[in-house]
Amino acid sequence: MFLDLYPFVEDSFSRFPSQSNIYGLCQAGEQQLLAATLKGKVVSFTYQELQQKIRPVAKEVQFTYIPVDAEIVSIDAFNKSPPKRGLVVGITFIKDSGDKATPFLNIYCDYEPGSEFNLESIAQSCLNLELQFTPFQLYHTEVHCDDGSSETVFLLSGHDQRIHLYKENASLHQFEEQPVERLFPELQQLPSNVLWLDTLSVADGRRLSAFGCQNGCVGLALVDQCGPEILRSWRVQFDSPISMVSLFPLTCETEADLPTGEKGLPLRHPTVSRFGFNSQDPFQVKSYNLLVTSTIEMAVVYRDVQECGLSHSICLSESDQWDAVLCALVIDLDFDGQKEVLLGTYGQELLCYKFRPSVSKKDDQFELIWRRSFKSPLLSVIYLDLTGDGLRELAVLTLKGLHILQHSLTSTADLVLERLSKRLSALTPSSGPEEARPEDTGEVEANAEEDVSPLNDPSLR
Repeated sequence: MFLDLYPFVEDSFSRFPSQSNIYGLCQAGEQQLLAATLKGKVVSFTYQELQQKIRPVAKEVQFTYIPVDAEIVSIDAFNKSPPKRGLVVGITFIKDSGDKATPFLNIYCDYEPGSEFNLESIAQSCLNLELQFTPFQLYHTEVHCDDGSSETVFLLSGHDQRIHLYKENASLHQFEEQPVERLFPELQQLPSNVLWLDTLSVADGRRLSAFGCQNGCVGLALVDQCGPEILRSWRVQFDSPISMVSLFPLTCETEADLPTGEKGLPLRHPTVSRFGFNSQDPFQVKSYNLLVTSTIEMAVVYRDVQECGLSHSICLSESDQWDAVLCALVIDLDFDGQKEVLLGTYGQELLCYKFRPSVSKKDDQFELIWRRSFKSPLLSVIYLDLTGDGLRELAVLTLKGLHILQHSLTSTADLVLERLSKRLSALTPSSGPEEARPEDTGEVEANAEEDVSPLNDPSLR
């Protein structure tokens, strides 16, 4: 079962000079990864055309104001919300001065026209902020502004049982800390140190926010972003520290329909998923779920949290059999329009679960459909299009380095051809007493041509 359904082949492995941690990997732009190591090094990973072939390239980026004796704790990056332009990188680290360890947050952003997305230039433009707390996860999310626009901000959790908000001051060309309760009232008066935070914008200008704490507490809130105002909130207690929380819908949507803040985006060319999309599929009802992983217990998915809160839970069987779950991702790996749950464990296993519905909602379950062993503990996973061919790769950060896993192009091409055949068969006019009008036929042909255009992508041949 595990071998037949495993969809990836390993394309490359890059060994790092020192180990990373669960906060040490982020996406920087469309086709680039940044990985931070504990000994103060940041490695950029991309694919480049070398000798007429696309090859992986890993190189160290010299970010300024990171001392040689620093230990990097977390890293994150985002593209500014339109109409602003530019890549922003945030790095937290601890400088050991012998008698005292001092934490810092460095925010890198280049305002020079033409250099806003140049990583080498960005790495030299630093805002250095000394912190009064030990940092944990550095996270970014979009917020709604009073003028109707959106802006992306940093949220940083710390050992002071608080979430700290850093927002750009455009007039001064720098980021400043602001009271978190102004934009995130649900993130105040926390019960413990927050180890993982996630937010997701949903319909009607609302937001779901979830956090997992060191004492095992999980919090969830539904917020009206116009206030902002907390509409409903829930909490549940686990018996061990929470390693990750993730909000997600089970079904894939086209890019135009995705809510702001959605993390599990479909393929750049969503044709493959769209061909397998059944308009009568019951999964299409827009409901959002919460995945919770902890260091000892089984991973849990809370279903339809907007309506049910944290009352309807499904345990992921065997997820506690390979030591602590340290990372997770919810993505559509088999292009059927329904997302799978990936779990990475300290026990060196990558687990994949598929949702299996039943007639009775209480009997729904997530089934373990495959697992893959690695040679060191898994710390982080990201799904992105590194090669620019429209088909995403799975980046797996382990204690020893970065693995890049690619979908089998042969099986993916077979799947595309199969679904194109079904699609074209459905578009073929059936013989009947009434002939199709010329203008109707032209419309069908135009739509068919629009749908199959991604097949021009060489990665799907």
